Amino acid sequence: MALTVGDQFPGITVPVQQGVGALPAGETIDLSKTDGKWKVVFFWPKDFTFICPTEIIGYGELVKDLADRDAVLIGASTDTDFVHFAWRKSDERLANCDFPWIADNKKELANALGIVEQNAGVALRATFIVDPHNVIQHVTVNGLNQGRNPAEAIRVLDALQTDELCPCNWQAGEEVLKPAA
Repeated sequence: MALTVGDQFPGITVPVQQGVGALPAGETIDLSKTDGKWKVVFFWPKDFTFICPTEIIGYGELVKDLADRDAVLIGASTDTDFVHFAWRKSDERLANCDFPWIADNKKELANALGIVEQNAGVALRATFIVDPHNVIQHVTVNGLNQGRNPAEAIRVLDALQTDELCPCNWQAGEEVLKPAA
């Protein structure tokens, strides 16, 4: 069963890889810790593929914008930390995507979230926006062949952080809806 809006994001510790300075050495990330920040967690199916790097680079370009919104970016796939490292080393654009990549090769997190594509045995293209209380506030899931628009995560995060009613296609700075009293 897939987790959705209002559900607690799994508070588990999973392997993670970040950067290209050294081989992976068993680093982990505790997903129960929020440090008072929002999280944007996005999964891609597999490293060394075609659509995935476009999404990773697209999300990577948003790291500073997310930080301005008290949010952190975390990527994930069902590959190992060593595969992540090798892929980053092989592509300078990916090496520059300096945010943690979860190595969910046991599919512990992907299964807990309910996003494993059963026939392919990999994670779907899923994005979760999680509030500082570790509660899922937004979920999108795409099939294996459709890339996402990472900028939509910023728009949705902006809307969520207003704690107001935001109409269709709302953008930061625009009027929110005010019901008549």
